[in-house]
Amino acid sequence: MAPPERQHDGFVPGRHPIDAYGGGGFRFAEMSHRGSILALPSGVHAWDVTEPAGITPESLGSLVAEAGEIDLLLLGTGLEIVFVPDSLRRFLKDSGIGLDVMQTGAAARTYNILMAENRKVAAALIAVS
Repeated sequence: MAPPERQHDGFVPGRHPIDAYGGGGFRFAEMSHRGSILALPSGVHAWDVTEPAGITPESLGSLVAEAGEIDLLLLGTGLEIVFVPDSLRRFLKDSGIGLDVMQTGAAARTYNILMAENRKVAAALIAVS
């Protein structure tokens, strides 16, 4: 019998695949989290962004703090792919981080694949219902 799933409290250290998404949250590391997440080399962090307009250099501060360990950010913008302003693209490029924007589900699946290949990848995933 599998252990019961625990609620995520804001940070889980280590790299973890995303086991499921939807219903306003994510499952990973035998835990569940309601809301958006940043999956970084240091671990999975709660992310207070609820819509693409909230994606700013400030909201990605944790990501930039780990820029030396990240080559690519997979940005999951919800159910729809959303235009990312040039200023945000430039901010990430100046931090040495590439960017690929896609729906949250596609970003989560791609993150799992690239992480399994030991690539230097991170994901910023807006929760979807």
